[in-house]
Amino acid sequence: MDGMSFFDLRTPFFRPLWVRILVTALALGWAGVELVTGSVFWTILFGAVGLYCFYEFFIAFDPENFRAEEEEE
Repeated sequence: MDGMSFFDLRTPFFRPLWVRILVTALALGWAGVELVTGSVFWTILFGAVGLYCFYEFFIAFDPENFRAEEEEE
């Protein structure tokens, strides 16, 4: 297990489109909730997570990165 595996979004769990949309929408939606309540720190934190998810899931998405290890053999 390497140090970056905690932040690695390229796992088979995120291969279905609906999961990627849901995770991204929840993070960005929660950033909006925090913005409305005036919590700047949490707005920035969840906004950054949502934007990172958006980038990984929709801009830099490559289906080959989301294959299970059993499929690679």
